[in-house]
Amino acid sequence: MTNSKQNKSKKILVAFYSRDGHTRKVAKLIAKRLNADIDEIEDKKPRKGLIGFLIAGYDATRGKTTEITFSKDPSDYEIVILGSPVWNGRLTPAVRTYLLENKEKIKKACFFVTCGIKGGKALTQMHEIYGGEVLGEKVVARKNLEEEARRFAEELKSMI
Repeated sequence: MTNSKQNKSKKILVAFYSRDGHTRKVAKLIAKRLNADIDEIEDKKPRKGLIGFLIAGYDATRGKTTEITFSKDPSDYEIVILGSPVWNGRLTPAVRTYLLENKEKIKKACFFVTCGIKGGKALTQMHEIYGGEVLGEKVVARKNLEEEARRFAEELKSMI
């Protein structure tokens, strides 16, 4: 069986939160390459503008959760690929909340984070909260967003 046939037989979800579009772009690219469903996690707390940006970094640093909405049930999928921006070197409150609310529903996971240079503690925090089997992970630097996203999708194809 070829990798593309294997991927089509597995039900995959790419769930993500994106404040300013970088993580959304990566998530869409991965979902397209893996023929996966996609679900955007929405943070109900205002995060736009300078004040929103400062509060976002503070909330991430403090490990806070937030009120979120999303539309797809992760328990309907064999693999959930979860993406988040990195805020102040840490996981966003929206993805922290998603993992806390859904970690028992996620059978197998892959993680990616988007950031300027380094992922900081974000991937480690995702692992700690989830606690289950993680098939792959990637820090996607914004300077090579599309290239790194494509490369990660190809790596995932061979893993899943």
